[in-house]
Amino acid sequence: MPRLLRNTLLSARDLLVSVGPFALLAMLLLWGAYAVLKPTPPSKVVLATGPEQSAYAAFGKRYAEELDRFGIAVELRATQGAAENLRLLRDPASGVDLAFAQGGAGDAIYAIDDADKDAGLVALGNLFYEPVWLFYREDAAKRVLGKDRRETTLTQLTQLRGLSVNVGAPGSGAANLVSKLLHANRIEQSELKLSQLEPTPAVVALLAGEIDALVFVSAPESPLVRMLLQTPGIGLLDFVQADAYARHFAFVDAMRLPRGVVDLARDIPPRDVHLVAPTSTLVAREATHPAVIQLFVQAAHAFMAARPGSAWSGNSPMPR
Repeated sequence: MPRLLRNTLLSARDLLVSVGPFALLAMLLLWGAYAVLKPTPPSKVVLATGPEQSAYAAFGKRYAEELDRFGIAVELRATQGAAENLRLLRDPASGVDLAFAQGGAGDAIYAIDDADKDAGLVALGNLFYEPVWLFYREDAAKRVLGKDRRETTLTQLTQLRGLSVNVGAPGSGAANLVSKLLHANRIEQSELKLSQLEPTPAVVALLAGEIDALVFVSAPESPLVRMLLQTPGIGLLDFVQADAYARHFAFVDAMRLPRGVVDLARDIPPRDVHLVAPTSTLVAREATHPAVIQLFVQAAHAFMAARPGSAWSGNSPMPR
């Protein structure tokens, strides 16, 4: 072998021996940085929403349209609501990256117990208020208050004892929230005739007299809420202790439905109605790509800015 070629090969070998480990280490560091920093967002994420035709489902479609502009497909997973959404987020095997949640929707009676389960989750921000709407039949209220009384307005949850009440479908979040409110009022669930129908069947049952009352936890724009507010013979529980509920539960605010806001000509409602309202929140896993989180946050700001104003009042402006 010519001396020049041999010297060249020896030099190349020496160079490989001396530089090779550093080159390999550099490649490993680059690979590690790529894996940790995730410079490229995923092409698809899964968003848990809620029942069909719910506010959550409507917002989910808007997010899907917005992120599609950035090349990210948002798979919408329909659920029964906020409680099921939280369970999916807490389950690594569910495949859900983000979800809509609601204050007080966790399974535990005490909110602090729920907080322990939410390690690894991050709240991206509040979206809008979802008041607790407790509609009841006025003939049922007369049974509670006494047939001789002309007033049919219920003002306390303790007045529901003995009535049949629909608290929302399993997984909706409403049932868990109601359980917390009943517990605070020292009402045992056995003192009520509870059912867990979905919203539309529950409204049908209420109008047919098959149940005495039902609970929605929904945005004010809900068609079912607006319809029941204008239905003769159907009353809305006035949470006269709304401020006390807001002090007792960190996840609710006191709100007020002004007199005549639903229908000025018919004076509906005929008086101010006090309400308590948790907020809906967009929640993600901490492991979700930062670019995806940023796009969802930007979209939320745009949606809330474009959302029409509300004729509500409370301790905080509505919507948030």
